[in-house]
Amino acid sequence: MRRAVVSCTATAAGVILLLSLKPHDGGAVQASTGTTRASAGAASAPPAASASGSSTRTVTGDAVPTRYGPVQVRITLDGTKLTKVEAVQYPTGDRRDREINAGAIPVLGEEALAAQSADIDVVSGATYTSDGYAGSLQSALDKAGR
Repeated sequence: MRRAVVSCTATAAGVILLLSLKPHDGGAVQASTGTTRASAGAASAPPAASASGSSTRTVTGDAVPTRYGPVQVRITLDGTKLTKVEAVQYPTGDRRDREINAGAIPVLGEEALAAQSADIDVVSGATYTSDGYAGSLQSALDKAGR
C-alpha cells in the first residue's frame, strides 16, 4: 500500500512540474533599438542606399525564422566589398538566448567579413542562430547583386 501512495505522489509531482514549465515564446529583439518583436513574419526593410552618392550602400536581408525567433542581418558594401555586417534582430526570448547570442553574433559577423560571403561556419551551441544569420546574409547579398 505504501508503494502505491509513494508512486502516485511521485507521478502527481512529476505532472505538476511538467505543467509548470513555460514554452519558449520565440521573441526577438531588434538590436539597434532594443524593442521586442514577437512576430517572425515581420516585413524586412527594402535595400537602402547611402545618401552620399558613393558606391557605399546598405542592404537589409530578409528575416529568417528559426526555432527560437527570427534572425535578420544588415550589410554595408563599398563597391562589392563587404565592409560591415550587423544583426538587426535575433532571438533574445530568455536569458539563455541572450547568453548564446551575445557570443555568437559577433563571431558570425567576423566570419562573414573574413569570408566576404554567406559561406560561414556554424558557431557551436548556436546552430539555429548561425543558420538564420547565414540565410539572412545570403538574402542581403542577393539583394545587393552579389
